[in-house]
Amino acid sequence: MSAVLDVKDLQVSFHTRNGVVRAVDKVSLKVEAGQTVGIVGESGSGKSVTCYSLLGLIPSPPGKIEGGSAMFGGMDLLKLPEKELQKVRGSRISMIFQDPMTSLNPFLKIGTQLVEPLRLHKGMDKAAAWKQGIEALKEVGIPEAATRMDQYPHEFSGGMRQRVMIAMALITRPELLIADEPTTALDVTIQQQVLDLIKDLQKRLGIAVVFITHDLAVVHEVCDVVNVMYAGRLVESAPAAELFAHPRHAYTRALMRSIPALQKKGEPLYTIPGLPPDLSHLPAGCSFRPRQTPDRQLLCLRDQRPPLVEVSPGHWAQACPGCVEGGILS
Repeated sequence: MSAVLDVKDLQVSFHTRNGVVRAVDKVSLKVEAGQTVGIVGESGSGKSVTCYSLLGLIPSPPGKIEGGSAMFGGMDLLKLPEKELQKVRGSRISMIFQDPMTSLNPFLKIGTQLVEPLRLHKGMDKAAAWKQGIEALKEVGIPEAATRMDQYPHEFSGGMRQRVMIAMALITRPELLIADEPTTALDVTIQQQVLDLIKDLQKRLGIAVVFITHDLAVVHEVCDVVNVMYAGRLVESAPAAELFAHPRHAYTRALMRSIPALQKKGEPLYTIPGLPPDLSHLPAGCSFRPRQTPDRQLLCLRDQRPPLVEVSPGHWAQACPGCVEGGILS
């Protein structure tokens, strides 16, 4: 099966007054048709920048794509002229953003914003697009859809606004959907409804999904393959079932320990010690070394960045002796 999206050695940097921030450092990933691929990690790990760069959404300057390729439908997204990329963005590849309130224009009616992709990419007239917009709202479970089309974003709840964003992303029937932490701003009940909706629509429409999140519990529920990012690099990548059964990298295991539902009742919640490194002044060798326990720090690489190696079929992890369970390097 050919990949819908094939990213190889993506490098993205931000050139600032304080130095060069290497936000994404040689990241590679594949997304197959109908598959959900998760990208997980703490804030600042490079998850969103990875996906934003594919669609030309990082500010330039200071952002700059330094290298790599991103093949989609026979085209390298990183080398497409802006006019050609506009034809892909919102039509063949759509995105759900983290906060719908800042993504929706508060001065425009929901219907006007919802049908814009149809008018722009499909050339539909206003009446036909409006009719399809009503159906799109019904599809995502919004009642009284015709009336809702004439309302403004502030008249919707947070969960309903996120449903509108999902409808807007899927209204052109894209081949690939990128969901950037779509449930972060929602309460737990609405969060589950949104996750169920995305899974249902994906199954019915057969689209591929890239799901960005910091929540491993969400990843476990929706993803087929999981990519764990730390300090701009992949530290582990594997099918979801394999990753959760046999996490190999220390950072992945620490993220799993941080899931509240896995904590014993009455015990303090586990937190990963320390903070992610400054991406403009990364430590030499293993980036996770400063957050390791002292005995493991002694084993971590200090003079070279650990390579990503295949530890078992389809399961990749950074080969740092201090971070990989059981060790890889002899």
